[in-house]
Amino acid sequence: MAEELKVRYSDKDLAEFRALIEEKIEKAQKHLELLKSAYMNDGNNGTDDTSPTFKAFEEGSETMSKEANTQLAIRQEKFIRDLKNALLRIENKTYGICRVTGKLINKERLKLVPHATLSIEAKNMQK
Repeated sequence: MAEELKVRYSDKDLAEFRALIEEKIEKAQKHLELLKSAYMNDGNNGTDDTSPTFKAFEEGSETMSKEANTQLAIRQEKFIRDLKNALLRIENKTYGICRVTGKLINKERLKLVPHATLSIEAKNMQK
C-alpha cells in the first residue's frame, strides 16, 4: 500500500517564510503600540486659551482621529492574529497549501501576503 505523497513546501522554504512572518509580526506589533499610544494620548494641544469655536473644532477632529486610530488598531490586531495563525500552519507543515484547491499557493503571493490561505485560483472562484 503506497503512501499518498502530500504536496507541501520544504522545511527550508517553511523556515524562510517563518522568518518573514516573524519580522512582519514584530513590525505590526510596533505599529499597534504606536496606534494605542496615540489613542491613549489626551491630545491637549494647548488650545485652552484660544477661541471656543477653534476648541470645538479641535475636539471634533480629535474624536475622528481616535475613531480612525481605533479602527486601525482593530485591523492591526487582526493582521497580527492572521500572521500568528500562519506560524501555526508552518508548525503543522500545512503552510502555503490552498484551503480550497489543496494546491500550493504561489511563492510570490505568499511573500506579498504571508498569511494567505487561498491561491489566486481559489480567490477568483469566490468572485
